[in-house]
Amino acid sequence: MNEIPLTYLPKIWLPYTQMKTAPVPLHAVRTEGSRITLQDGRELVDGIASWWTACHGYNHPHIHARVSEQLGRMPHVMLGGLVHEPVRELSERLSILLPGDLDHSFFTDSGSVAVEVAMKMAIQYWINRGVQGRKKLLSFRNGYHGDTLATMSICDPEEGMHSLFAGAFPEQVLADLPRDETSSAALDALLAERRHEISAIILEPLVQGAGGMIFHPPEVLVRLRALADKHDVLLILDEIFTGFGRTGTMFACEQAGIIPDIITLSKALTGGTVPLAATVARRHVFEAFLSDSPSAALMHGPTFMANPLACMAACASLDLFEREPRLEQVAAISRQLRAELEPCRVLSGVRDVRVLGAIGVVELDSVDDMNRLKNALVACNVWVRPFRRIVYLTPAFTITSDELTRLTQAIYHVIREGAFRKPA
Repeated sequence: MNEIPLTYLPKIWLPYTQMKTAPVPLHAVRTEGSRITLQDGRELVDGIASWWTACHGYNHPHIHARVSEQLGRMPHVMLGGLVHEPVRELSERLSILLPGDLDHSFFTDSGSVAVEVAMKMAIQYWINRGVQGRKKLLSFRNGYHGDTLATMSICDPEEGMHSLFAGAFPEQVLADLPRDETSSAALDALLAERRHEISAIILEPLVQGAGGMIFHPPEVLVRLRALADKHDVLLILDEIFTGFGRTGTMFACEQAGIIPDIITLSKALTGGTVPLAATVARRHVFEAFLSDSPSAALMHGPTFMANPLACMAACASLDLFEREPRLEQVAAISRQLRAELEPCRVLSGVRDVRVLGAIGVVELDSVDDMNRLKNALVACNVWVRPFRRIVYLTPAFTITSDELTRLTQAIYHVIREGAFRKPA
């Protein structure tokens, strides 16, 4: 099936991959819309938009044009002591788009680093206010916030990817989501007992992504905002996955009507074209760093922070959210996913089917042969990347109805045929 010779990959270290035993990856040569063209000429319908980034589809001409223009004018300049129009425009537009007074954007180049900056902001917020000891964060079971060292410390330690590193980073505070009165009371008691050491609560709102595409209702966010206020801790929402329309609203927190103290953004921020992330703080957080003392400043500054090409791509992506009916497209995708994935529910081995916005999930009881499952999906000419026991779709918002049907039918077919089990 795969035409790439093994000698093609002698120096590449692939992500989340045991390089000794992994099959040779497919060789992509072109993308367009919701299609990936392979070196051997096959064309796959992309069901996951390159880890949820390409929300407008690949190669959107408007993003391409604005980035190309910026490339000819100024591809990069350091933000230290200098500023440029793309970052000024993007910062202003994000402050208008985000709820409440989330006004101050600190730009980095990946989601994990954006979360690290949020953690750093939260801890230093209390230090700058003269409060000592608040150096831990409270996160939740099944949570995932990145692969860098600090972010690993706030992921679920039993989630799997980072269990090898137990004891290698500072111990944080882990809790269950406040889904009901009992768990809310437990979290309330935990915060009352340990608020003196907790700087912030952090959560992926509405969907815990890499932890298993686990959904929770907006009421959970309402409870967390109330508990954060009651115990005087900051609330950080990690919207790297959920931001920019994925859950059906521009930001997931809008569905709960709450405003976090800090929000992290990445993934679809640039429409999947150039790496960029943002950590955006409310006014009171930003003002805690204003001082006559240099030591009160946020001492962080990635080399490619607020890269002009990336900022311009993000501005172009925001143009498309304004000019094209993205949220209406998400609503249509959601309806189609519900209708077309629901038949999977009665298939042998299926535990659950769930949909939220442009996220469709088929959860299996178990997956015995992940490579067989992935190969079966590619054989259906679709690009879907299951993980653990989750087969999911997070397509571009511009995907056509026919393309989406190809994806849902492929999932139904491979599950019905038992392609997730080892062959007899």
